[in-house]
Amino acid sequence: MSFYDYLQHVNWNECQLSIASKTKADVEHALSRQRLTLNDFQALISPAAEPYLEQMAQRSMQLTRQRFGNTLQMYIPLYLSNLCSNICTYCGFSIHNKIRRTTLSMVQLDAEIAAIKKLGFDHVLLVTGESEHRVGMDYFRKVIKKIKPFFSHISMEVQPLDQHEYEELMGLGLDAVLVYQETYNPATYAAHHLRGKKQDFRYRLETTDRLGKAGVHKIGIGALIGLDDWRADSYHVAVHLDYLQRTYWQTKYSISFPRLRPCAGEFQPKSIMTDRQLVQLICAYRLFNPDVELSLSTRESAYFRNNILPLGITSLSAGSSTQPGGYTEDSKFALEQFEISDDRTPKQMEEMIKLKGLEVVWKDWDHSLNTPIEKGF
Repeated sequence: MSFYDYLQHVNWNECQLSIASKTKADVEHALSRQRLTLNDFQALISPAAEPYLEQMAQRSMQLTRQRFGNTLQMYIPLYLSNLCSNICTYCGFSIHNKIRRTTLSMVQLDAEIAAIKKLGFDHVLLVTGESEHRVGMDYFRKVIKKIKPFFSHISMEVQPLDQHEYEELMGLGLDAVLVYQETYNPATYAAHHLRGKKQDFRYRLETTDRLGKAGVHKIGIGALIGLDDWRADSYHVAVHLDYLQRTYWQTKYSISFPRLRPCAGEFQPKSIMTDRQLVQLICAYRLFNPDVELSLSTRESAYFRNNILPLGITSLSAGSSTQPGGYTEDSKFALEQFEISDDRTPKQMEEMIKLKGLEVVWKDWDHSLNTPIEKGF
């Protein structure tokens, strides 16, 4: 059984009603528990929990420091291509948007690698649009082989692939894969994905099963906050995480919080989440799962990121560019996927993090730690 099959037993409308019906007593019961259930998670993301935000934040901060210490992992996205064969109403890369398209050559990639290394990063997230014929496995093989000598940790956020393709890329040095379902409501999903392979809701949803079977080191999940009711989608992310951890227990997991940002096409979110509600959601995930990694990108403002970091976040990006060639080119042409909000340099971010009493970690982990010791040594 895949998560798609499992999800058939989770009714979207019933979830919305259940979350909306939570009471003060439900929230206090959830906060009294050491180990939370999915029902408790519903209570903590409900409107009834909003008056308890300070209590949730204090406990979230305590759990985060206990599990992850005073560290924050730094990463940077490396956009390889903005070619895309899909029509997605909310995305700047969507094929119907009239932007300049490009894919980095190996020479351009060398320049991007050099620029990123000067910034101090050792953890890179590879990002592309979804154009499997022009930016597919042949391209990914070349890219990973080229960049592996320079980075200790390589993550990827590209079109969903088959299990054997993930296994091959892992053999070349891939460590983690991020794949967001965008929304878990099939009807809403269909309304926003109008062309291309991404129309296949089931194939995308089962990507995490293929990754789990392939044995990838880490899987990142999340919903695009704003496509539908953020509370219902966020609950489905928690259900997804619970399923994955029980099914593929040897894999690590992370959750991201991509709130819709301005981009080409001028899409307007259906569901607006306030800053206070995002804090509530981050804390709810931490209380629900003390071990899951929580990541926050430069979509969010400097002010917001400064204040949320101690409460539950374990990794964040800095100095990000969301267009191919963005670290070596000063392009006046529209190439980006979305507008960033926090444009501080990595050095400025490091200084701010240290002022918070936290330690910046540039290197995530080393493959040598997973290498069996040779006999005789």
